[in-house]
Amino acid sequence: MRILKKIDRGIQFVNSQLNLFRCLVCNQSYERIDGHSLVCPAGHQLDFSKKGTLYFLTHQVQSEYDADMLAARRRILQAGFFKPIVAAINAALPAAPQRILDIGSGEGTPLADLLTMHAQPKDVGIGFDISKAGVNLATQLTTPAFYCVADLAQLPFSDAAFTAIMDVFSPSAYQEFERVLAPGGRLLKIVPNPNYLIELRHLFFEPGDRQYQYDNQKVLDLFQAHYPTATIQPIHYEFDLQNVDFADLMVMTPLHWGASAERLAQAKATGLAKITIDVSLLTMTKSK
Repeated sequence: MRILKKIDRGIQFVNSQLNLFRCLVCNQSYERIDGHSLVCPAGHQLDFSKKGTLYFLTHQVQSEYDADMLAARRRILQAGFFKPIVAAINAALPAAPQRILDIGSGEGTPLADLLTMHAQPKDVGIGFDISKAGVNLATQLTTPAFYCVADLAQLPFSDAAFTAIMDVFSPSAYQEFERVLAPGGRLLKIVPNPNYLIELRHLFFEPGDRQYQYDNQKVLDLFQAHYPTATIQPIHYEFDLQNVDFADLMVMTPLHWGASAERLAQAKATGLAKITIDVSLLTMTKSK
């Protein structure tokens, strides 16, 4: 059997899901693929990259996640770091086929894991991120998911395109989320709680430092202000670090950006045997 190139796989996916994508210039759904270009009714074109992705950004956006950070994140997540979180998201989804959008998909592992867990052959999964490096890394995964570069404030997707939106630690643009979410669809947002990575936080910072403690109440309040009937499910577990490189854990999280070189060196020398994962799954179901 002939193995498809990445660009051919990407074209094949988008061609089968043309109705999910819309042109950011005229807001019309794309109508065809001409060669290696996506074309809307008004003639606006967008070319596929060699890696089979699409770059929907209409302006320059700088991601703080560099290639080393994304690679470290890939290794940690592949070791199962977020598996219980993804399992909780999967349990909150109906068993029927889903059209899933992953907000800020990064290097792609959570969406790939969700599609594996949901195990519905007719599922459609699309992930996007502003990080070109993250999306390029995601294309290396063996998964039916499609990944592209886009901005959450201007989503290149049609109205009511998705039955589920997955948001793991990413910012939110609720107006856009509601636009692309189908009636009866679910928004599943993961937010960190005060004890998330607390051991690492306490290695990096002193008790008097602002980053020593963490408070996410404003994000929770904003979500509940938008969706008063949303459910909140705490997810708490410890992850064994014996089989991963502790240096990868240090690099994969933005926490290390604010730590001094001395504290980082001390933390690397000290290490940890386990780390606390403390998050909440916020779930909103859009009215029909």
